[in-house]
Order: sequence, then structure tokens, then C-alpha cells
Amino acid sequence: MKSMMLFLLAGCLTAAVDARADDADFLRSFQGSFAGSGTLKVSASAPTVNISCTFKSGATATSLSLDGKCRGLILMTRAISADLKASGAGYTGVYIGSRTGPAQLNGSRSGNALNLGIRWAKEVNGDRNAQLTVEKTGSDGMRLTVTDTDPKTGKTMVTSRIDLRRS
Repeated sequence: MKSMMLFLLAGCLTAAVDARADDADFLRSFQGSFAGSGTLKVSASAPTVNISCTFKSGATATSLSLDGKCRGLILMTRAISADLKASGAGYTGVYIGSRTGPAQLNGSRSGNALNLGIRWAKEVNGDRNAQLTVEKTGSDGMRLTVTDTDPKTGKTMVTSRIDLRRS
């Protein structure tokens, strides 16, 4: 029985090391410069605006940093950044770019995506919570999607989606 427990413990530790190595390769795959376009809704009741964006991404075995600018409607330009750190099986970090101030990020990886809860500095669309997905799309792409709850209908809506390709 004791040898069985040691065997199971060794298996669990090996799986944890393999998972961290896989996450390291996953994070590093975001390294580089990216450009693309997408859509943005400032609030649930606002019209959708087409945007174009450029990002530089830094990645290590345990962190991901996105730093970029998005432009829409000729006059609007907004700096956007996110800094994430792997912490055990999860990820934590900060998103900057919202008009409410820095937002907290917290979540985990699922397949080719980081699914992160957003905690805004102030209320947006009736509460302080939303979701950010940072998804690897092919070998040279990524998609950033923010979803929130529409306060009128209670349904999930996409407030921004940006498709980026390595440039």
C-alpha cells in the first residue's frame, strides 16, 4: 500500500512538471509583434466601433506581457496592456486600458486559451465583472475577447474582439 501511494505521488509530481513545461511553451508562443483588427463596445448600450490594433508581446516560462494601441473612429486611440504571471495552476495579473482604471485578472488555461476573470476598478455595465480570453489561433495568431453581461437582458455579450497576426 505504501509503495502504491509513493507511485501515485510520483505520477502526480511528474504530471505537474509536464503541465508547467507545456504552459511555458504555450506562453512563449505569444512572443513577438502582432497587428490586426476587431470591434469594441464601450458599454452595453454603445454602438460597435471597428478598431485596428498593434501589440508587442513579451513572454517567459511564467509570464506574458501584452503592450499595444488600438485606434477607432479616426480620433480615438487607446493604450492597452496586460501583465500576467503563472501562479501554480492559475494566472493572475493586471489589465490597463479601461477608462475605469487598472483591472485585476485571475484565471486559468484551457487548451489554447487563457480564460481570465476581470475585476474592473469601477462598475461597467452594471457590475465590476467581465471575462477576458487570450486565445492562440494557429501558429502566428491570437484573439483577445472580452465578454460581459448585458444588464438589460442578462445575456452574455462580446464587448471587444481583436484578431491579431504576427507582424
